[in-house]
Amino acid sequence: MTSQPTSTEPDGGQLRVSTLELFFDLVFVFTITQLTHVFVHHPGWPAVAQIVLMFGVIWWMYSGYAWLTNEVAPTTSGRRTLLTIGMFGFFVLALAVPDAFHGTGVAFGLGFILVTTIHTALFASSGGASATIAIKRIAPFNAVAAVLVLVGGFLHGWPQYLCWASAFACQVVSPYLIDTNDFVVRPKHFAERHGLVIIVAIGESIVSIGVGLTGRDLTVGLVANVAVGLTLAYVLWWAYFGIDDERGEHALAAIPARERSRPAVLAYGYSLYPMLIGVTLAAAGIQMSIAHGNEPASMAAAAALSAGVALYFVGQWAFRVSLGLPRPWTRLICAAAVCATIPIGVAWVAWAQLATLVAVAYAAVIIDDVITLRSGHHSSYL
Repeated sequence: MTSQPTSTEPDGGQLRVSTLELFFDLVFVFTITQLTHVFVHHPGWPAVAQIVLMFGVIWWMYSGYAWLTNEVAPTTSGRRTLLTIGMFGFFVLALAVPDAFHGTGVAFGLGFILVTTIHTALFASSGGASATIAIKRIAPFNAVAAVLVLVGGFLHGWPQYLCWASAFACQVVSPYLIDTNDFVVRPKHFAERHGLVIIVAIGESIVSIGVGLTGRDLTVGLVANVAVGLTLAYVLWWAYFGIDDERGEHALAAIPARERSRPAVLAYGYSLYPMLIGVTLAAAGIQMSIAHGNEPASMAAAAALSAGVALYFVGQWAFRVSLGLPRPWTRLICAAAVCATIPIGVAWVAWAQLATLVAVAYAAVIIDDVITLRSGHHSSYL
């Protein structure tokens, strides 16, 4: 891809997301799909724990690649080649996800080693002077995490859970153990890059609707369920992109350049993690609900659907807190309200829970938007 003068900066960073990064996101769609299948095929707490751990280590490095392309624009054949190899590593991770705790853990570990190695190599060789210093500080933590993931792949049972939990913990604490101020954060590209990841994840919930319909007769009731499921995906999109996406970018841009890295990792790293886990569980819940729309939902399906949406709103609460955005508490109220819909699916029918969930979530988001408008704030959509 030829570099565009309007999308890159003289020191190598980017102002806009490149098409290669969008191509990269196709792998992320597959990863979310695979994680959703883990829960759909084996609903329960063990599946939730596996999703939390696998997505945790995957997300940390995937977000790391967003930091990478924020600093290193893919404007040369060498950079694009290495990014493509990194993409291959993520694809191996996604392929290994369904049985990573039952036989493909080694493949998962090897894929993670490759992803981590390419990330460090590109940052160290092509990043600016300050980014090179920063990556040398955090690279040892990433390397330890990668080794723990690989070792865990050879193990089974609780030792594997322990290894992968330790790897995730190593990643999570690393920004607090080193000075990360040398990382350069370009707000426009950074916010856009992470926003696209959310769109990709929400798109997976739509894919799940299609998967749940395979081989079924298209009745009026089924089409109605599909409409409600699509509406839920829209509500999730609107909740973030209605105003928080733009406010987040502006808030990050208002922070002095040397002080952006910490709020950036809090808002777009830690906070997006529960949002994306929530979308993954909600996608599984949508798929299971539509497949059995006229029947009572199992506790696992009902909880995945409503608790997944609740997690999404909890992540939004954390996002707003991290960047000092107004009214983070409204998202906590919304999370509690959608969780209250779980008994509807279990005691009545799955479609009723889905419909009530959409109504409650949509109402909460609209109320927050009305308050925003009355306070004098606007966005491209408001």
